[in-house]
Amino acid sequence: MKKEIHPAYRPVVFLDTSSGAKFMTRSTISTSETIEWEDKKTYPLFKVEVSYVSHPFYTGKKIFVDTAGRIERFNQKYKKKNTAALANQ
Repeated sequence: MKKEIHPAYRPVVFLDTSSGAKFMTRSTISTSETIEWEDKKTYPLFKVEVSYVSHPFYTGKKIFVDTAGRIERFNQKYKKKNTAALANQ
């Protein structure tokens, strides 16, 4: 195996921003944020919007997650295409 071509594989803390849950696993993801974990060591922190703690498939609950106006952006984009198509008719 060649040296120095693989990304760093290290412990990373993931924070579910919708529920506040934190869990640690190993990953190659790069991040500039850090957090102090329960063992008083500092680890890289990566924020996720949905994890197994808040995902409807795992929780059995249907929740509405509108992240940064995705639905509005989609509607605006579709509206522009739809009005352009109607104008050409």
